[in-house]
Amino acid sequence: MPVFQKDPCGFFCILMTYGAILYADYVVVRWIVLQTMSGSLWGSFHVVTFNIIIFLLFMAHARAVFTDPGIVPLPRHRIDFSDSHSDGGSVAPKEDWTICTRCEMYRPPRAHHCRICKHCIRRMDHHCPWINNCVGERNQKHFIQFLIYVGILSAYAISLVIWTWWWTDCPDCPKDIRLKQSRILHSILLTMESVLFGMFVIAIACDQFEAIFSDETLVEQVKKQGPFRPRRPRLALLAEVCGRGHPCLWILPCYSGPSINLEPLHNYDV
Repeated sequence: MPVFQKDPCGFFCILMTYGAILYADYVVVRWIVLQTMSGSLWGSFHVVTFNIIIFLLFMAHARAVFTDPGIVPLPRHRIDFSDSHSDGGSVAPKEDWTICTRCEMYRPPRAHHCRICKHCIRRMDHHCPWINNCVGERNQKHFIQFLIYVGILSAYAISLVIWTWWWTDCPDCPKDIRLKQSRILHSILLTMESVLFGMFVIAIACDQFEAIFSDETLVEQVKKQGPFRPRRPRLALLAEVCGRGHPCLWILPCYSGPSINLEPLHNYDV
């Protein structure tokens, strides 16, 4: 089932994200490492490490964008709402299932309708334009990984700027005033970008972890629908999102935990 949405806002946010990340890579390699550490092994180390983080970031973002967030498939037959409350009307597959009037079908517990995706999403947290997709049951882990890598990359970039300007003697730096001015300008822009993106993703990541630990999605918090289950240990709630593997593997976007067993919908007789 296709999940990539033809949303202009989503396209713009994705292009803006990729442009900002590639610009940060350009500044770090061209104006920080090559200008201050070209003859040092530390220069090679920082270039390799910075680009490994970018690679993992792109992988996590791609999986968050293209992974089905938990779309509830439409049944072959729609519900006859005129008889839904009569004795001979439609009967929900289970007592805790609800009706979506937009999709005209029954949906499982904790599924909500997204007006942008035009589908009901299992455990929908919110629709995020930065991934042009909903954050739901199946891709929340990759969305959190994306936020973490952006935060790490932002902190790394700020650290490199501070280190090369304040704590590192640079006898090999070019003396050309134009190159020095360009380096200052790019360093300032990179710092501003890193601070803004870093603060932004930290705030979103805190909301995500709060939603996981409280066992309530953002939609459920707004609608005040929870809690749905008794209080559980935080590690168990985190494992439901990140998978049952070792916690060290939760940070890797290439690692896939056991697939979530989504209960199939039946074709309703109406």
